[in-house]
Amino acid sequence: MSGVALVTGGAGFLGSHVAERLVREGRRVIVLDDLSGGYRRNLPSNCEFVRGSVADRVLIERVFAENRIAHVYHLAAYAAEGLSHFVRRFNYENNLLASINLINAAVNHGVKCFVFTSSAAVYGSGADGAASPTPTPVDPYGVAKLAVEQDLRAAEEMFGLRHVVFRPHNVYGERQNLSDPFRNVIGIFLKQTLLGEPCTIFGDGKQTRNFTHVDDVAPAIARCVEAPEAWGKAFDIGSDQATSLNEIAEMVQNAVGCRVGVTRLPERREAAHVKTNHEEARRVFALGPGVELAEGLRRVAAWAADLELGPPRLDLTIEIERELPPSWRNALTKRAPHDS
Repeated sequence: MSGVALVTGGAGFLGSHVAERLVREGRRVIVLDDLSGGYRRNLPSNCEFVRGSVADRVLIERVFAENRIAHVYHLAAYAAEGLSHFVRRFNYENNLLASINLINAAVNHGVKCFVFTSSAAVYGSGADGAASPTPTPVDPYGVAKLAVEQDLRAAEEMFGLRHVVFRPHNVYGERQNLSDPFRNVIGIFLKQTLLGEPCTIFGDGKQTRNFTHVDDVAPAIARCVEAPEAWGKAFDIGSDQATSLNEIAEMVQNAVGCRVGVTRLPERREAAHVKTNHEEARRVFALGPGVELAEGLRRVAAWAADLELGPPRLDLTIEIERELPPSWRNALTKRAPHDS
């Protein structure tokens, strides 16, 4: 691969792993991140860092004008799927309109390939492992992700903007944000266990998810721009192992070596089971069996053991109070400033 790679959200969890792999391959990498959910400590060495938001259209134009960007890896997002019902404007401004800023710049400056991390949320409750499920999002987060996918297809048809879309789900691992109480259940359980607090589960905990270690996702994202068979396609990518929230709470506690139990919260509206089909991703990217869940949890628990676990670093204003879970309302009263 050659040319400059722009990684949005590259100080965050998945973005930092993708940026790191690109740097290892000798790429010149520019990371754009506003540090609302990421940390400077996550930045790979030898990358160039621009602090700012993808929503800042003037900044985006300057970055593209001053650098010959060959590939865009767009991983910046606020991925709190359940909370998106209550922060609808925030969701669309940051996950949809901000993405359009990047797509416009990519077209105007002749980017070779635009890589977008979408989400299994585009399937709503229809993710049942079928080979070709119809995207039917049921929350604003999934709606925004699907809209960006559709806009990329339109931009390719009209302007020839080559693109690749990934729909990962429930990715966990080292560098994930443990301070956000609204997304990434393994991160939430991990922080609670390390603090000696019970793991909070909405409902009976029989909901299942396929938890995926970041090392099973980041390599394919980093190298997809050199796989012609991937261009113009959307790939479900992740683990095939379904695990209930009850089971994952127990496994996280085992990995940390601390029994804290579980606290049950009122059931909230969410998909009972999420499973997507990964056959095409395995074929195109020659993916192996992946990191076994217990081993992945052991790794992330070891990484998190020495972290300073502070309050949430949030800049959110709830737009709709109706039906907001009380535990989420309480979490919003405990905030810390963004990383400087």
